[in-house]
Amino acid sequence: MHDLTEGVERFRHDVFPAKAALFAELAATHRPKTLFIGCSDARVVPELITQSEPGELFVIRTAGNLVPAHTPGADGVAASVEYAVAVLGVGDIVVCGHSACGAMTALAEGHDLSAAPAVAEWLRHADASVARSAPAGDAPYAVDALIRENVRAQLANLATHPSVARALAGREVTLHGWVYDIPSGAVERLDGAGRPVTLAA
Repeated sequence: MHDLTEGVERFRHDVFPAKAALFAELAATHRPKTLFIGCSDARVVPELITQSEPGELFVIRTAGNLVPAHTPGADGVAASVEYAVAVLGVGDIVVCGHSACGAMTALAEGHDLSAAPAVAEWLRHADASVARSAPAGDAPYAVDALIRENVRAQLANLATHPSVARALAGREVTLHGWVYDIPSGAVERLDGAGRPVTLAA
């Protein structure tokens, strides 16, 4: 906690004064252009990866960058997606997976999650990803392949949300699938055929 307190002090004395005009504008204006859906993993920091300023990204972070398909009733992810699209009017949505993802590794390697039942239940939102990336015969799952397939599956889930479906139909929003490689800093974009294309290396 001491480190966090020192960080706040540095922010107040060093960072904030240099961006005071920006924060004054943001106090009355909230118009992010992009909804960024990433993993809760502490190693994946959307603003750092994209070098975005405060106010530019509307961020949702979940374990495994999962986006449950739309169902009746409210939940935090659905509400945040709806707010970003229907109220803020973001023009782009990025779903970003990453290398060494703990959630995808647990699924690929069949980890016992009986001691973490909430995690096990949440990861059921990746069932389609697991099914689509199933290896032939007795071959082991490839974690990297599952990570990419999971990004594609979550983009499909996103499209089931009414606000997103309407925006897609009106060509008001574009969906993007990314995979961030932690050790190299490279970012891949998944093209329309699901193939990885280097966005930045």
